[in-house]
Amino acid sequence: MNIAIVGTGYVGLVSGTCFSELGLNVVCVDVNEQKVENLKKGIIPIYEPGLERMVLRNMESNRLSFSTSLESVLDNVDVVFIAVGTPPGENGSADMRYVLDVAKTIGQNMNKYTLVVIKSTVPVGTAERVRHSIQIELDNRNKDIEFDVASNPEFLKEGDAIDDFMKPDRVVVGVDSERAKELMTNIYRPMMLNNFRVIFMDIPSSEMTKYASNAMLATRISFMNDIANLCELMGADVNMVRKGIGSDSRIGNKFLYPGTGYGGSCFPKDVKALIHTAEKNGYDMQVLKAVEQVNEKQKNILFEKFNRYFSGDIEGKKVAIWGLSFKPETDDMREAPSLVLINSLLDNGCEVTVYDPIAMEEAKKILC
Repeated sequence: MNIAIVGTGYVGLVSGTCFSELGLNVVCVDVNEQKVENLKKGIIPIYEPGLERMVLRNMESNRLSFSTSLESVLDNVDVVFIAVGTPPGENGSADMRYVLDVAKTIGQNMNKYTLVVIKSTVPVGTAERVRHSIQIELDNRNKDIEFDVASNPEFLKEGDAIDDFMKPDRVVVGVDSERAKELMTNIYRPMMLNNFRVIFMDIPSSEMTKYASNAMLATRISFMNDIANLCELMGADVNMVRKGIGSDSRIGNKFLYPGTGYGGSCFPKDVKALIHTAEKNGYDMQVLKAVEQVNEKQKNILFEKFNRYFSGDIEGKKVAIWGLSFKPETDDMREAPSLVLINSLLDNGCEVTVYDPIAMEEAKKILC
């Protein structure tokens, strides 16, 4: 089967490469000409363990290619995955312009039945907006061409994305036609043969599942950070508490490690987007608002401890920080707690030296 992935960011590049590893013929499309030229040369724009090797292998096998023109590949593919960014707006809502731009381009250029699959993280109702955008363009062309829209959210952890894709906890697919379900079944058949869970559902439920999953994980992180802070005040060992509650099968032991708050491209953005979606529908997400507040406060915890230890006399102190990205095994600095710490130290007259085994180049772009 021939498919296109629009967007060669983290989700698009990892997904496209893994789909080609499963035996599909994949063309990854991006409007950034320099990025595409680099990818054709095997230069990977992101750090993800094992990704470069997999990209090169599938390019050599002619299952993976790159292009700057979606228009030129539409006639040769059966399925188009939209994997462009949905950055947060000022009010916390997801910016849908790039998703809808892709939909418009598809409607302006498609000449045969196409299944359009949304892999970007998008609010509930986006599939209908995409469907409407495509249909408007078809109507403008006086074309009567059948198409379907489906939802297939990603659940990739940076630093472990290839295993997450190839050995998933579950694959969530939202469809509203048998034709779309059949195509998605064919795409994920290798997963089914290996007894991985592929869960078909309606499209709105699929769209909501992504946000709900990330919101739950963010909640566990903020909860444990709150517990860790209380343990410190009460003389309890949070690591023992973590083991004690994590051994309860109803709770489990994942995402119970306290730290300096969550960051990255997903949790902050998705929590804000879900809160905004609720507000638009007249509902107040009180728990998630608290999760967000706890997380923002937690990002200051190391500076507060440092400042308290020296009784506020920190001007001129030389401070080293080891670890800059929001988590290990990635160069992603988005919403990284380290940035809050660094800025607080600098604002208070400290001399700061930083190091990260992977994220140094990204850190220079932000800090220098």
